[in-house]
Amino acid sequence: MKRVLFLCTHNSARSQMAEAYLNYYYGDRYDAFSAGIHPSEINPYVVKVMAEEGMDLSGARSKSVEEFLEKEFDLVITVCDNAREGCPVFPSGELIHHSFKDPSSLSGSEEDVSIQVREIRDEIKNWVIEFFR
Repeated sequence: MKRVLFLCTHNSARSQMAEAYLNYYYGDRYDAFSAGIHPSEINPYVVKVMAEEGMDLSGARSKSVEEFLEKEFDLVITVCDNAREGCPVFPSGELIHHSFKDPSSLSGSEEDVSIQVREIRDEIKNWVIEFFR
C-alpha cells in the first residue's frame, strides 16, 4: 500500500476531505493521512457536506504536520499555497501540489456557504478520483 499525506494550512477542510475520499475510493491501494501546518478545528460545514456523501468526519481531529515528520510517505500532497510554502522537507516521497479554494474564506448566508463548500468538496472528490485512478 502506498502512503499519502495531504497537507493544508489548518487541516480543517481540504486535506480532511482529500484524505476521506482517497481512503474511501482507493483504500485498497492507498493509506491516506492529513495534517496542517497550523492545525485548528474541523470546519463544521465540511462535516455537514461530507455527511451528505455518507462520510462521518464528526470525530475527526485536526492534526499537526509535526506528528508525521518521522514517517515515510510515497506522496506528500499540498492542497493549498500556504502549505506548499510552509511544507517541511520529507526525506521520502514525491511532493505534489494542487490548490483548492479555502472553505474558511467563504462568506454569505449559511446556505450560500454550504453551496460553496459542496462545490469545493466535489472538486476535491473529482480530483482524487482522477489523479489516483
